Amino acid sequence: MDRLIYTSMTGASAAAHRQAVLSNNLANASTTGFRAELSNFRSVPLQGSGSTTRVFALEATSGHVETAGPAQTTGRALDAMAEGNAWFAVQGLDGTETYTRAGRFEVSVTGQLVTPNGQAVLSDGGAPIDVPQGAEVVLGADGTVTARIAGQPPQPLARLKLATPTDDPLRRGDDGAFRTASGEPLPADPNARLRPGVLEGSNVNPVECMVGMIAAARQFEQQMRLLSTAESDDKSAGQLLSLT
Repeated sequence: MDRLIYTSMTGASAAAHRQAVLSNNLANASTTGFRAELSNFRSVPLQGSGSTTRVFALEATSGHVETAGPAQTTGRALDAMAEGNAWFAVQGLDGTETYTRAGRFEVSVTGQLVTPNGQAVLSDGGAPIDVPQGAEVVLGADGTVTARIAGQPPQPLARLKLATPTDDPLRRGDDGAFRTASGEPLPADPNARLRPGVLEGSNVNPVECMVGMIAAARQFEQQMRLLSTAESDDKSAGQLLSLT
């Protein structure tokens, strides 16, 4: 069978993968702090005699769009938006330190400062932050977490760990959490700041995603037509050989 069927298959697989990435981005167009995922592919010529015109489509290392999402003022005391390229440090479901731009926090029933999905928010010392029972929590622009209890002076609890990746970039894992490429925790950035009462929206462009999905669908259809052409050519070649 002509090798066209294999090259067309890689093209169809690449188009299907891109469609999946764009669909996930579009589904998270309203997710707080979401970073649009990128899908990149490279062309790899097939080696061998008579195969120099064949090119495979292979997935390359993908990343995410670094542009910050729009600021959304909420006025909520436990909402915060990290400024610049700073990220909040939280404890991942696997126990490792992960990073997020979603600054919607709350106090759990056990008295810890957590994310909406229950991940503990970490202090600049790398430990979870405990909140006294019945305390009102206030976030400062420098990340300071202060507890206010009626009839008592404000009590500083800790400082949120804000990390700014430089030489060790962040990568999105299979679980959707961001970790460093080396796997080592980032140091706390003492100069990082946040905006209390503000949330960062998703940086996904819905119109761009929909246009990309249309283009990926057309590309997939084109690759499938090539597969049909390869099958038809193979049948014709078999019929010609049977006549000899």
